[in-house]
Amino acid sequence: MSVIHRVLFNRTVSGFLFPSQHLDDDTVSGSNWITENNDQPSLSQTTKITRKPYCGYEQQTLSKREQVEQESLLAAIQWPKPPDDKIAFLQSTDPVHSDFVIVKPRGFFKVGDQLEVLVRMKDFQGKPKQYGGDYLQARIHSPLLKAGATGRIVDCHNGLYKVFFTLLWPGEVKVSVTLVHPSEAIQVLLRLREERPDRVYFKSSFKSGRYSETTECNVCLPGDLPVCNFTDLYTGEPWFCYKPRKLSCASRISHAKGGYQKGLLTHEESLFFQSDVNIKRPILSSGPDAVIVKPRAFTAEDPTVSPSGYYYEDHWRPRTHWIHHFNKSDDISKCLQGKVIHLFGDSTIRQWFEYLTSVVPDLVEFNLGSPKNVGPFMSVDLKHNILLKFRCHGPPIRFTTVFSSELRYIANELNGIVGGRNTVVAITIWSHFSTFPVEVYIRRLRNIRRSVIQLLDRSPKTLIIIRTANVQELGPEVSLFNSDWYSLQLDSVMRKMFSGIAVHFVDAWEMSLAHYLPHNLHPKEVIVRNQIDAFLSYVCPLQT
Repeated sequence: MSVIHRVLFNRTVSGFLFPSQHLDDDTVSGSNWITENNDQPSLSQTTKITRKPYCGYEQQTLSKREQVEQESLLAAIQWPKPPDDKIAFLQSTDPVHSDFVIVKPRGFFKVGDQLEVLVRMKDFQGKPKQYGGDYLQARIHSPLLKAGATGRIVDCHNGLYKVFFTLLWPGEVKVSVTLVHPSEAIQVLLRLREERPDRVYFKSSFKSGRYSETTECNVCLPGDLPVCNFTDLYTGEPWFCYKPRKLSCASRISHAKGGYQKGLLTHEESLFFQSDVNIKRPILSSGPDAVIVKPRAFTAEDPTVSPSGYYYEDHWRPRTHWIHHFNKSDDISKCLQGKVIHLFGDSTIRQWFEYLTSVVPDLVEFNLGSPKNVGPFMSVDLKHNILLKFRCHGPPIRFTTVFSSELRYIANELNGIVGGRNTVVAITIWSHFSTFPVEVYIRRLRNIRRSVIQLLDRSPKTLIIIRTANVQELGPEVSLFNSDWYSLQLDSVMRKMFSGIAVHFVDAWEMSLAHYLPHNLHPKEVIVRNQIDAFLSYVCPLQT
């Protein structure tokens, strides 16, 4: 017999209660983007951000230092707003009427020079926009060379945007500019993130004998119904489920994605999210869209200048360090010989596990009886003494079904690793946090960062690599839950929080944005191969 409970609700954050007062006695505890006026503030700056605490728990648990850092992070990702909250669709940004021009299109360019592009935004009536806040993506590329790189975008706050590209290879170089979301849509995404974190909901199954119940779960829950408190004892990460009517909280057996709320937008708001109108639509040039770049005898790389790398002949070339392309499986086996590799995160780093297991002949997956695409997974190469493991991060995670016994937080897993010169840890965590206020993500990263620092302190030779977020295909529905804009904001926070720590980054963001293939949440194999090359180049750096 099975009973399913799901409470449908439509409340703003103010309607959510931190459930500590309502626990049942049976509860168990357990692309670069800047503005013209100011660059992003550093962590040393403390711009006060007035925000309503999500669920009421954040302000209660932060130290003064953590509070200062959080305010600085929130200030760093503040986004320009339209002058009026109620902008009609016809006054919103239209990519068809908008255009871009190359500054000095007939100039003499050499490899290493900067190319400047001016983007001019107009509305659906053809009138110039007078304010900024649109989300753009830009790249240069040479299709015949399979070369590409991203650009640095500057919002001038007056309907104009400047894009700066570093010219990194000779030949004809084309410019592409894309409107991901108009500024008016960004304000809707902001509202949803702050007011409707419940738009993705989760569920857990509870079972005793032949009787089972299913209830709704989340970081916090509305109302005053009895709840099961599954807050992690070590990290303090909150997680709650409505208590089953007849079963105990201890009878929970699984976690799963519940679904997505519908009807989130007003009619006017829905006009800002149309696939063939204003979601990831190209902005065309009103003049030449390409320049000719001449070779330069020697180019001194400036690693502080955007981008972090570029594609040439379908191979990624970072600008800050040497990279080796592991084209033979024997080279990968030799690199990983004697290593234990831990992969923690979501399905985008699970791709690394799948790629390595498929291309290294002696690396054989050991059947742990785990659900498909969920894990945990493990592959073993007895010949080369390689152990490769994948485990998904703890809730919130939008997987089909995860056994409760396998719900682990990355921070706790890191605390259980001895570490050493033969230990490699790779982490990614971003996509499943896109619907929550940023404070929830900051808290998770703070816990992971603490464990990373402790691991490096006890075992300094441990190698830790972070895979960044990546861009993906967007439609009207996906935009409301997993927009590139949400991912960009989280990725910016992550990079700032781990700056100055002895970790390495695989820039999956630029590697997915600079490539010619269509955007995909799970990038195609050629992009994953380049990510693996970057990853392995940290494991086995070239001796130069």
